[in-house]
Amino acid sequence: MCGIFGIWHADGRAVDLASVQRAVTSLRHRGPDDEGYLLVNTRTSRVVECGGKHTDERLGLPGIEEFFAETFDLVLGHRRLAILDLSPTGHQPMATSDNAVWIVHNGEVYNYLELRSELKSHGHEFHTDSDTEVILAAYEQWGPACLTRFNGMWSFVLYDACRRSLFCVRDRFGIKPLHYAFQNGTFVFASEIKALLCMGAGERTPDSAAIFDYLVWGLVNHSQHTFFEGIDSLAPACYLMLQDGQLGLHSFWDLEQAAEEYDVRGWDDRRIARQFRELLTDAVRLNLRSDVPVGTCLSGGVDSSSIVCVANRLMFGEERLPIQSVGDPQKTFTACFDDPRIDERHYVELVVKATGAESHSTFPRPERLFETMPRLMWHQEEPFGSTSIYAQWLVMDLANQHGFTVLLDGQGADEMLAGYPGAWSVYLGALLRTGCWLTLWREAKQHRAINLGERGQLAGLRRAVLSALPAQLKNSLKVVWGDRWPTWLNQEFVQAHSKRSGLPHQADGSLRSFLLGQMAYHLPALLRYEDRNSMAFGLEARAPFLDYRLVSFVFALQDGQRIFRGLSKAVLRRAMKGIVPEVILNRRDKIGFATPEEAWFRGPLWPRIEETLSSDDFRSLPFFNHTKVHDVLGLYQRGYLEISDTLWRWVNLAIWMQTFFAKRHHE
Repeated sequence: MCGIFGIWHADGRAVDLASVQRAVTSLRHRGPDDEGYLLVNTRTSRVVECGGKHTDERLGLPGIEEFFAETFDLVLGHRRLAILDLSPTGHQPMATSDNAVWIVHNGEVYNYLELRSELKSHGHEFHTDSDTEVILAAYEQWGPACLTRFNGMWSFVLYDACRRSLFCVRDRFGIKPLHYAFQNGTFVFASEIKALLCMGAGERTPDSAAIFDYLVWGLVNHSQHTFFEGIDSLAPACYLMLQDGQLGLHSFWDLEQAAEEYDVRGWDDRRIARQFRELLTDAVRLNLRSDVPVGTCLSGGVDSSSIVCVANRLMFGEERLPIQSVGDPQKTFTACFDDPRIDERHYVELVVKATGAESHSTFPRPERLFETMPRLMWHQEEPFGSTSIYAQWLVMDLANQHGFTVLLDGQGADEMLAGYPGAWSVYLGALLRTGCWLTLWREAKQHRAINLGERGQLAGLRRAVLSALPAQLKNSLKVVWGDRWPTWLNQEFVQAHSKRSGLPHQADGSLRSFLLGQMAYHLPALLRYEDRNSMAFGLEARAPFLDYRLVSFVFALQDGQRIFRGLSKAVLRRAMKGIVPEVILNRRDKIGFATPEEAWFRGPLWPRIEETLSSDDFRSLPFFNHTKVHDVLGLYQRGYLEISDTLWRWVNLAIWMQTFFAKRHHE
């Protein structure tokens, strides 16, 4: 895991190397182990490799400062977090043997050993043990088609000197970030937005459309636009080609098409569960490849528990994987709470007992939230959804304190396996619309037995009925039920963005369509949170559930493999029978690294919330009707409203604005 950066002035202007050095230094947390630069004058073909003050001395590279007076129109920069091949030979930017193609790479191609063996059969020679060299050889062998052969998470950029082009790529699900700006003939990219800001990329102006989507619907990372005007994110499963001053966007993989390659017609539950188990096991096996310590985030839910238990079988079962990196025993990292309603220590202890793992815990304290927020926001770079991100931050900090560099996590399982409560409503709505009365009756009955809260049931049934209706009638009912623009928004702000509609409508209303939307519009935010939180501590977070083979297989399955008898993740529960403790497989609640947000906001955090929302900085924000905000706060304080999620967006936005748009320097 690393930080990458690059800039190309298509008109041949000299790049400001001092600004480049500042930009790459801003990514140091992503790669504390090494620093490297490639300086290119594309007009004269002069190419220089150089380093900085954190470059491995054994490389003997000159410092970038020595070249400040020269003209280079293309520069690549890299900060390295050494995971595979810890020697200096893993230094980047890295080149092919003839120096025709150069790469800066952030991520891991987990199947690099298999690919290297195949490439050797084509005559390629290798001089490192890194996956980055495999990417270069694969590009030489197959061109852009090499992307479909990679299994992993990555963002990388190749400079092809012969074609005078940049090839910029992001993995299938966007696990690793790649931001860019293209203005006035200058293309600049980086792993994080802060590096682009160092170069003056984009306008140091908040994107009002992104802010509207966030305040109204809580949406973040749901499009390629960021919260900064002029700065975009490369879409997952896409690549950019910059050549002759022209930028072209291309897709190299599609989930729906990939799912069609699996024909599971006639498969019974047992065969499907077996195939799921085999795919997940192989995904975990690949994710355990590392030359540095590997731990696991363990919440006690079925997703993270499955990863820990599968890893344990791989290490101590028939396969007997090398355990030098993972350790004997495994190490797990958990956020715990004094509030028994969200504390999951009981389930964590069951996994620890079953596997012999060594458990480490952290206790998020509300009194430290605002103390942590400036640094947390600087790393997150954009507003985020809830205080659970603070809990995740502390888990990453804990793993770092214990000397770990890689963590496995369960991201992606909820999105593809209907793990969120809203999926049940969509499923019932689909059953209602298609007339599957027996299944509808069974699922509604089972869901009622599991979820006893009458208020929650009524809300769920309302959503189910709504999801089954035609779009025109649905919009009419939203007006009847009061789903209008919030009155606490500034009306001019609303008028400027009132035609926005949130997420794209899922036309067929099916559960599968809904979950495809979750993968496209909800998952990216979670991946951003995890990437920024882990990299803040020099950690690489890996997500075995997002192995593209497993995801493709799951989306080839029928809805009943996801929700069955009122429980979500049916296929995962069946596949893990006899592997994960039965009590966890039968869990009916979903918590994750949640925080007792409502209790925190009404208790210890209220003075800081009130202080933030009554400050001059907040009152100067043009997005709000501040009189209505004051009224809402009064109702909330008196207990008439439960809107901690809304309050958090207000507070979060205020802290983001202060962090990135105040005149003082940050971090």
